[in-house]
Parts: sequence; C-alpha cells; structure tokens
Amino acid sequence: MRSKAIVVTNNASVNLLEQDQFVEGTLLDVLRRCRDLVHLGHQLISHPLVSSVKPNETPYKSVVLTKRGGSQVDFQSLSIIEASLQTAERMLGERPLCAYPERVLHDFQFIDRDLLETALASLPVSL
Repeated sequence: MRSKAIVVTNNASVNLLEQDQFVEGTLLDVLRRCRDLVHLGHQLISHPLVSSVKPNETPYKSVVLTKRGGSQVDFQSLSIIEASLQTAERMLGERPLCAYPERVLHDFQFIDRDLLETALASLPVSL
C-alpha cells in the first residue's frame, strides 16, 4: 500500500485511498488542483500529460504527487504543471472536447485508470 503518494483524479472508476483527492470537474480542474498542491510543497511523481491521449481527447486525468507538502516549492514540479496546464488550455481552446457517448467515456476511464495503475505499480516500495 502506498503511504507517501496521493492521487488527484476526476475519474470515478479509480479506487481511491483516504489521502487521495477526487475532483468534481474537468481535466483542467484536476491540473489546477495539482498546481495548487505543488504550491503547497507537494512534488509531481507522474507527469500530468503522460500518454498519447491528448487533453482535448479525454475528459479524465489522474496525477500522482507526493503525499506530504514540503516547506519549499519544487520548481521542477511547478514548471511541469504550469506548462501542462497551458498546453491543455491551448489544446482545449483550439478544439474543445466533444460530447462522447457513455461507452466511449467508459473507455477513456479505463485508459486513464490503466495508466494510473501502471504508474503506481512502478513506484518504489518506500512511496
């Protein structure tokens, strides 16, 4: 069981632990929550824009961060989350997310959950 990492997600199919955060909202809302956590000293563990599924193609996003915030902002994490947020905003501005049928939404949930589970499985035991 991971004890030093949290998941921030808007994917209702993800099995969350007590420390995880579910975001009622869009992919952009998830990225903004992650940015807020980075400002509080948390560090990114997984890249916010991992995979070939673009932000304007899926409504779901799951990101892994350190559980405990530090006393200082990790500027590498801040740079990555800010760039990811700008990229997602730009892509969604150019081509907004379309209204997918329910079966396609389930597929996107599965893809996001599978990417998350792969990331979590690769974490060191100490996290």
